[in-house]
Amino acid sequence: MRIYVSGSLAYDRIMDFSGRFSDHILPDKIHLLNVSFNVNGLTENFGGTAGNIAYSLGLLGEVPVIVASVGKDFDRYESWLKENGLPCSGIRIIPEEFTAGCYITTDLSDNQITSFNLGAMKHPSRYSFNAADGNTALAIVSPGCPEDMNVYSREFKTIGIPYIFDPGQSIPALSGDQITEMITGARMLISNDYELEMIMKATGLTRGAILERTPAIVTTLGEKGSLVRTREKETPVPAVQARRVVDPTGAGDAYRAGVIKGIIMGKSLPDAARMGAVCASFAVAHQGTQAHHFTLEGFRERYRDTFKTEL
Repeated sequence: MRIYVSGSLAYDRIMDFSGRFSDHILPDKIHLLNVSFNVNGLTENFGGTAGNIAYSLGLLGEVPVIVASVGKDFDRYESWLKENGLPCSGIRIIPEEFTAGCYITTDLSDNQITSFNLGAMKHPSRYSFNAADGNTALAIVSPGCPEDMNVYSREFKTIGIPYIFDPGQSIPALSGDQITEMITGARMLISNDYELEMIMKATGLTRGAILERTPAIVTTLGEKGSLVRTREKETPVPAVQARRVVDPTGAGDAYRAGVIKGIIMGKSLPDAARMGAVCASFAVAHQGTQAHHFTLEGFRERYRDTFKTEL
């Protein structure tokens, strides 16, 4: 099955703060917020939602098409993708821009403050899906160029390609009407619990109203696992214990890759979410979003050990 991963490609600059953000923010002065954090160095990694999801899908034996815009400094990232067997045919280069950059600071409680320089992501990727077959394809519309998110979700509905809507960090860049339109007709809405609250506030939709527009809501809850809501029931899915927890950055994208793999394998949505949880457990054990590795057998073994059943 052809998998299209629309979203961002970015260089992640990741920093660790040895304290807790909450200790440096005065609630009664939140309207005058002016804080500074001394961090313990900086690491640069290949990232972006599309790159992260595609990377984990590659580990799961898939060869997704990445659909995104990048800048004149993309050469190192391009080499990395090709080394990992990921094609770059769906990536548009904007020669006058730099590739998007994400600056993430994580505190001791795994809270994160993120700043994002759009760079080339301001420009649509203009990929053509005319040759795509809706019966043999699956797509995810993840945070990226807002125009891409709008245009591609419409195209997927027109062509008949089922798609997962994952607005994430792009929620503030989208209007409530745009978010509602993209939810409507999606195979599912996926977000973390905070983002779901943002979506409901922006659109004015309740969870029930969202489920009138898409068959499922998948909500990640960090160390508490995730929750799969359909029109019939809610199914909690526990988090999978990692060998160690080093960096939560990118765990959500790894989770999404596991969910996608489960869907194309014909698994139920709760089982696909369990695969997402397994994939995320590998990601959090490494610094950066594309630093984890696993074999398919190792993945199956962790799934079996956790959920006491075979994939």
